[in-house]
Amino acid sequence: MTTGEDFQPVKSAGRTLDVLEALADSPGRSLVDLARDLAIPKSSLHGILRTMTQRGWVTADPTGTRFRLGLRALQVGAAYLESDDATGLLARVLDDLAGRFGETVHLGRLDGRHVVYLAKRESVHPLRLYSAIGRQLPAHATALGKVLLAQRTDETVDRLLNWPLARLTRHTITEPERLHAELAAIRERGYAVDHEENSEGIVCFAMAVPLRSPSVDAISLSVPAARLGPESEERIVAALREAVEQVRSARTLLTAP
Repeated sequence: MTTGEDFQPVKSAGRTLDVLEALADSPGRSLVDLARDLAIPKSSLHGILRTMTQRGWVTADPTGTRFRLGLRALQVGAAYLESDDATGLLARVLDDLAGRFGETVHLGRLDGRHVVYLAKRESVHPLRLYSAIGRQLPAHATALGKVLLAQRTDETVDRLLNWPLARLTRHTITEPERLHAELAAIRERGYAVDHEENSEGIVCFAMAVPLRSPSVDAISLSVPAARLGPESEERIVAALREAVEQVRSARTLLTAP
């Protein structure tokens, strides 16, 4: 297999993946919209969409003018989760945290400058964080993302992120100096807090999971700010530490000869 600088991407494959990613980010796109945003000629794009529709990756609305992901995309995504070691290993940990606090719990994975939700447990309360498995968020604006960025050097973080950083709320950290200071504090205390930096009114606590070095996965617990009490952070962080120790112990048992 050719690698490195000798590799030349296959143009048609790249365009097909561009279409999939565009529809994942924004469903219900028209041929005109996709052609403009992806810089693909309409004639080429039409053939790609017809092929993807025939294979079940894309579906069209009744008018045949707007497109969204098809069932095949769901099947492949589900297969990824079913085969992922972390989601299986952490299922009970997520269940325990959700049962103990009754709040939203996530497993997230760092993907470049983003963090992606791999698994979640819903809050029992009507007022809760909206999220969905597969949702992608800027790493710098979430506790999950920040705790995973903190596993890396500032130089690596600067290369990963897309500057200037997007501001999701008035609390989002966007300045390099502030972000570097925040990551240093996270390394010191061992966990991250998102103080309404991703969603107004939601505070999130996260801790990295030691399955790889540096970690690519983290677990979090999200709580509406209105439900946080004086001792909430201490209780939540203690529970996250216990959860991480469970994972570490389970990993040791799995890898023992």
